[in-house]
Amino acid sequence: MSIPRSLELPSGVEAVTLTTYRGKFAAHVARAPTPRGHVLLIPGWTGSKEDFTPILPLLADAGFDVTTYDQRGQFETHGDPGDDYTLDGFARDALAVRTTSATERSHLLGHSFGGLVAQQAALTEPAAWESLSLLDTGPGALGDAPNRPLKMLVSAIGKVPLLQIHELREKGIRRPAQITRFLGRRFTSNSAASLKAITQLLLDAPDVIADVAKLDLPIWVGRGADDDAWPHDIQAQMAERLGAAIHVVPDSAHSPAVENPDGLMATWLPFLEKHTLEVH
Repeated sequence: MSIPRSLELPSGVEAVTLTTYRGKFAAHVARAPTPRGHVLLIPGWTGSKEDFTPILPLLADAGFDVTTYDQRGQFETHGDPGDDYTLDGFARDALAVRTTSATERSHLLGHSFGGLVAQQAALTEPAAWESLSLLDTGPGALGDAPNRPLKMLVSAIGKVPLLQIHELREKGIRRPAQITRFLGRRFTSNSAASLKAITQLLLDAPDVIADVAKLDLPIWVGRGADDDAWPHDIQAQMAERLGAAIHVVPDSAHSPAVENPDGLMATWLPFLEKHTLEVH
């Protein structure tokens, strides 16, 4: 989850509903005046399209059309109890959103849990992507920890009201009133089935990095300097296994896109430009 600094959409960013062959998805899009490529951004656990708002106009200014969306059952994208909440299902949703948003291959970035979805989407249909970027994510499951009691949360979802869970998570944290209201609305708008499934996937998602490394895709790996999710050494080892360097975004933790958008773009944009120029 990322904590937005502002809820105002920057100039040029639109809130839309994308109708795909796998259903409707709430999305934010930005269009470049003269596009030379497309970028798809996948948010993470308890997150949403708002996790990327600050970098959408920066990508558009750099010449990229960009789409980010709420995953199935997240925030403003509907999810039914019986929907497909497997990693394969989330990956096929990403491919459906990409097909609706772009006519050519897309650059793909997944943040946190979205990185696990992005890995699966790349494996499912490698030809759909120009590149794969992994931000603050890891090789498979994140796992349970005293400061991250995911097993307890899995057990609670469906038994304890989401509002009560959210209030426990936010206890003692002071934020601007507008942000506090937004976080409560976003968390309680999640489909309980989706949230439960995603949390379980963070506990048992497989490590598929060996298979991802075999793909003929340029790969970028980055994290915030103070990221507190997957251990830093695990992320560095993942990058090494993928034949990539680990790019550290200064002045940021688990959400560089909102904590230091300019810093993220400084480390990531050269990669996008290099691998767009090679194709177009």
